[in-house]
Amino acid sequence: MIKLALASLRYRTAAAIATFLAVMLGSAILIACGGLFESGLRLDSLPQRFAGAPVVLGGPEPEVGGYGERSGIGADVVGEVAAVDGVERAVADVSFPAVLVADPRPTDGGAYLAGHDWTSASLTPYTVRGDEPGAGEVVLDAVSAEHAGVKPGDRVEIVVAGEPESFVVSGVATARHQVDAPALFFAEDDVRRFSAHPDTVDAIGVFPAAGTSADDLAERLAARFGDLTVFTGDDRGTVEFAGIGTSFFPLILLSSIFGGMVMVVMGIVVAATIGLTVRQRERELALLRASGATPAQVRKMVLAETMVVAGLAVLCGLALGRFMGLWLFALITDRGVVPAKLEFQQGPVPFAAGIVLGLAAPYLAARLAARRAADTRPIQALVEAAIPPAEVGMVRRYLARVFAAATVGLAVTTPFLGAETAAATGGPAVLTGAIAVALLGPEIIDRLVGRAAGLIRRVGGTNGHLAVINTRTRAVQFAAVLMPITLGTAIALGNVYSQTTESAAREAGYAQQLQADAVVTSTFGAVTPGMLADVLGTPGVADASALVSSSGAIEQPEDTFHGEEGWPLLGVDAQERDPVIAMPVTAGSLADLDGNTVAVPRDAAEDLGFGVGDEISVRLGDGVLVDVRVVALLDSPWNYPSLVLPAGLLAPHTTAELPSQILVRAESGQDPAALVGTLRERVAGWPGTEVGGEDALLANFSSGLGMQAWINYLLAFLAIAYAAIATINTLAVSVLARRREFGVQRLNGATRRQVMRMLFLEGSVIATAGIALGAVVSLFTVIPMAIAVSHTVVPSGPVWVFLAVVLAAYLLVLPVTYIASRLAMKHTAAEAVSLPDA
Repeated sequence: MIKLALASLRYRTAAAIATFLAVMLGSAILIACGGLFESGLRLDSLPQRFAGAPVVLGGPEPEVGGYGERSGIGADVVGEVAAVDGVERAVADVSFPAVLVADPRPTDGGAYLAGHDWTSASLTPYTVRGDEPGAGEVVLDAVSAEHAGVKPGDRVEIVVAGEPESFVVSGVATARHQVDAPALFFAEDDVRRFSAHPDTVDAIGVFPAAGTSADDLAERLAARFGDLTVFTGDDRGTVEFAGIGTSFFPLILLSSIFGGMVMVVMGIVVAATIGLTVRQRERELALLRASGATPAQVRKMVLAETMVVAGLAVLCGLALGRFMGLWLFALITDRGVVPAKLEFQQGPVPFAAGIVLGLAAPYLAARLAARRAADTRPIQALVEAAIPPAEVGMVRRYLARVFAAATVGLAVTTPFLGAETAAATGGPAVLTGAIAVALLGPEIIDRLVGRAAGLIRRVGGTNGHLAVINTRTRAVQFAAVLMPITLGTAIALGNVYSQTTESAAREAGYAQQLQADAVVTSTFGAVTPGMLADVLGTPGVADASALVSSSGAIEQPEDTFHGEEGWPLLGVDAQERDPVIAMPVTAGSLADLDGNTVAVPRDAAEDLGFGVGDEISVRLGDGVLVDVRVVALLDSPWNYPSLVLPAGLLAPHTTAELPSQILVRAESGQDPAALVGTLRERVAGWPGTEVGGEDALLANFSSGLGMQAWINYLLAFLAIAYAAIATINTLAVSVLARRREFGVQRLNGATRRQVMRMLFLEGSVIATAGIALGAVVSLFTVIPMAIAVSHTVVPSGPVWVFLAVVLAAYLLVLPVTYIASRLAMKHTAAEAVSLPDA
């Protein structure tokens, strides 16, 4: 039977290619997702500036969540580390925003933390041409000095901690290996003046004494300083590069969601493809049974054919999976989802998982398809091969009900879970719904085409009559084509419109919280009190406030709802005349927003049982817990509310340590456009500043949402592309397998053109049904998402997305139908009736 299986593959090229492509692409994508998952678990990042220190200590990890800001270490800890047995010396590193105006290259993460204390140069290490810096002096790295065209003794302008200052270049430092980020080294007194936290350091590089290994020393330090993070080897880059530590959740979430989606899609696609090829051979298999073959032998032959093709496909998928993993990782790093310095890791586990899953899916599909074909009596199989029944079995019907119930359950649950977590339950509904449709596919086609038979006949005439008969008679075969169209449409519409709806709701919520007639932004990453004073002194300005954005959590009283996801934190200055906070104050006053204070959404205060005058504890983004007094309750948007803190309190607990923008309110009667022009002239002396209108505020916020949207679009695109390939495969196999039927039609007087018209009409019917079903399935995700984030059943998003999906479905079906029909009818009618199955 195995020899017979191998020989039969020669005569079923189309079916073999369809199975090969489905398995190869599915296993490759799974291997790629496995690489992303492993990269998220390991978070390897080759150190550059810290490469000379065998052990590096970083700040403590936040107790709740991980909000992405850099945490510090007490300066007194440096001496304690140096006193640990086995330590030769401990070197502190302090980093702060500093940009050489003549060479404004950003560091990773956009935080511009290029300023460092001179003693930390030994952590790389650097060799210096010139002298170490004194007060008012700086040592530039060799690349920065070359870009700026300066040498020791020259004077340069540096925006340090947001303020432009002039420094004398005392020396030029050259690293002993590649260091991509700019490095500007200052004297200890200047560093103390520039740092927002002079009593803390950002990291400690530790050099082991002779006879002590880095791993042994790391264990001692971890035991001694349990609240700090200790890194060796490639992990040291986690401390050096901003955002490495917070890449865990994006990568794990991205790879898990996408990998799970692909597993489901792959299972459906492979099952449909293999099931279609086996069903088209029921006559042949029945003849084998009638010739004396046992059911076990038939099953063995079908399994052998399938696994030979699947094995070759998985082998090709191994190479493609490595390439696809690198491609996906490059895409997400280029988009800023994770830092560019994070290393892509793809060890043996992702490849092993890809092999197992890549072989398991076709094996199970072939086994199920072969069981039915082998266990059916030969005479019954011959009858069903001619007219296969559209009814599905009880097991499929029961499973379809289970998945349909799961779809409804997810849709009903989503609106009650809140805006932050709605996508976690709403998203899977498109997959469970598509599975339910796939399980009932033949019956759905039979009933839909039966109801639309009159319309199809009126549109297509004689061809329409034949198309109705063929689609209902061949409902089982056409179900394999219907499934990927339905799945691709559901994923496309569900993902895209869920994302556009959520983005619109977030933007609306953000717009309800802040208001500004002009926005001043520093492209160097920070604005200072001096710049704010210049803005406030500009004619036509009624009021202005610095703006800081971060995230954190309310810990006391315990906030169980926002504890893990975190609250958005907004930092502004106290204002009385024309505040930038647009939310109505229901109790207290924003004029008291100074020092350790906070303004809280009224609903949150009521839920947690506190009010104006009470003290609560807030965990800021760098992990520091601060006690703050509630000075105001705000009528915040219900879907995406924020905590409002003084900018002076919040900014030092962010990575940049300074506000990023200034929001400006115009005086009554002042033209905002004219004010923008006046402000541009006013702040022209501050390097790296930009001034925009009120749209700039929302544009800056939307740019952050764009990254999340891009991830969703990428997932949707790859899943749709896979479903599209499945559509091409199954449609081509379905058409090519009807060569003898077309030959009979042509012998009875039909022309090639007439047969093609019939096929186009059949394809149009299936494409229309798939689009309609996919759109209905997507509603179980989109509508609950809209209710959860905006309290409306109408989703947000452009109509052209729906039209593009419709057009894409037809552009897939009709050209493939044309090409496959040309291939199917390339022989004469007499030759075609004697051809084997494709």
